[in-house]
Amino acid sequence: MTGTTPTTAAPLASVLFVCVHNAGRSQMAAGFLGHLAGDRVEVRSAGSAPGDRVNPAAVAAMAELGIDISDQRPKVLTTEAVQSSDYVITMGCGDACPYFPGKTYLDWKLDDPAGQGVEAVRPIRDAIKTLIEGLIAEIDAGALRP
Repeated sequence: MTGTTPTTAAPLASVLFVCVHNAGRSQMAAGFLGHLAGDRVEVRSAGSAPGDRVNPAAVAAMAELGIDISDQRPKVLTTEAVQSSDYVITMGCGDACPYFPGKTYLDWKLDDPAGQGVEAVRPIRDAIKTLIEGLIAEIDAGALRP
């Protein structure tokens, strides 16, 4: 059919979460953003040295809040992923992330959940949720500007 309009609008922004192993913090952040923002935001995550699997304690901590990240797999950070993102949020990966002008770069200081049990991961998860809520508010506010 010609002349039809798509039923879904383009995302307001694309966000890339980056941590070293892409197994804990960045996976939880991506899970929260996808859950809370839905298709309003395009979500990616990657790692500078990706692990073999998502941290089971992170999976368990997110499941407690009804968010399933068990099907996610750590992915390697690529230049293309950074180039195609509006926001690049790093979590302890230092200077491993390439820089491109015009992107919004944020560095979230969060403890690394690697090797910790779910009890130690919960406060990290909760801190990430708070940061994600602020990010969504910033993205929504930006979409309202003329």
